[in-house]
Amino acid sequence: MPLYEYFCSSNNQTVEAVIVGAGAAGVGCGVVLKDLGLQNFILLERHEVGGSFNRWPAQMRFITPSFPSHGFGLLDLNAVALNTSPALSFRQEHITGKEYALYLQTVVEHFQLPVKTGIEVHDIEPLPREKGFILKTSQGDVQSRFVIWAAGEFQYPRFDPFPGADLCIHNTQVRSWDEIQGEEFIVIGGYESGMDAATNLVALGKRVGVIDRAKSWASNDPDPSISLSPYTLQRLEFVYATGRLELVGNTDIVGVKRDNNGYAVVGAQGNESIQYRQWMSPTPPILCTGFKGSLSTIAHLFHWSDGHAVLNEWDESTRTPGLFVVGPSVRHGDVIFCFIYKFRQRFAVVADAIAQRLGLDSSPLQVYREQGLFLDDLSCCGNDCVC
Repeated sequence: MPLYEYFCSSNNQTVEAVIVGAGAAGVGCGVVLKDLGLQNFILLERHEVGGSFNRWPAQMRFITPSFPSHGFGLLDLNAVALNTSPALSFRQEHITGKEYALYLQTVVEHFQLPVKTGIEVHDIEPLPREKGFILKTSQGDVQSRFVIWAAGEFQYPRFDPFPGADLCIHNTQVRSWDEIQGEEFIVIGGYESGMDAATNLVALGKRVGVIDRAKSWASNDPDPSISLSPYTLQRLEFVYATGRLELVGNTDIVGVKRDNNGYAVVGAQGNESIQYRQWMSPTPPILCTGFKGSLSTIAHLFHWSDGHAVLNEWDESTRTPGLFVVGPSVRHGDVIFCFIYKFRQRFAVVADAIAQRLGLDSSPLQVYREQGLFLDDLSCCGNDCVC
């Protein structure tokens, strides 16, 4: 019986650490805890391992390329554990969500990570005097000294960014773009998910207009967390040449209304002198306005600044000691850890903090530092590019 199925049968446990979420961040951090020698910890996942990736639209692929280069000291950009490579497993550079979910499940099996699936975490209650936490779950309480939050973002879409957003289809609700009925579409949001929707629809022969608050396709910022990836720009150039794609930038959507002709999308343009424009779509607009993030469900356990949870140097809540964050929600000033190859560099930082407090030998983490996966000095995280 797989280890994660066995753990599903037990209730009301006491452990040293709980990782909430068994996606890329949770599984990767679990491997580091296992390498550290921590025995008494569990991962709680409300769906299956890699569940968010399984729910990607069928045509969506990783924008970061996978490459089997760890033999030369360069870990595959989408790997979450040493000596693993999605590219080597699937012989593809840009893999699908379902393939990546299978990679994560394979990592769980290989490292025998103690994953509980089908467990919903309803609440986290800090114990007095920093003695740990009680996690209220769908299958009983779990008491833990530490909590590592790795629940991600994809399962927490932003459904209500403006009036009438409920008339739209959020891209997370699309299982396959070839199942969407219609010939003309408006996509609201021009970052990665918006461009993915647009390029896939144009590739199916549809006409698409993309309306973006900024003008993401024109950004030259060297940080891929801010500008579009080369993979996306390459696909965008290809479909734009068909003449079936229109790009409208610097427009804030103020509302969507339904009328006899379909859907009216109203946008505001300009700064001092605002002008309003309206676009008509015969089909429900596609909403690609991002995610609230899972931290919104436990917001009271953090201090917040500019919409981001404030974390200390160990990625620990400054409001609730013992509560750590791993994954795409981690942010320190202008340094954004929203890609796998970024946030995996902080797993060992969190593990080291836990090791120190439990009195464990942290020397097994030295290999992570040698492999560039123990990023505790953020002064080197600039994005300057001289050519």
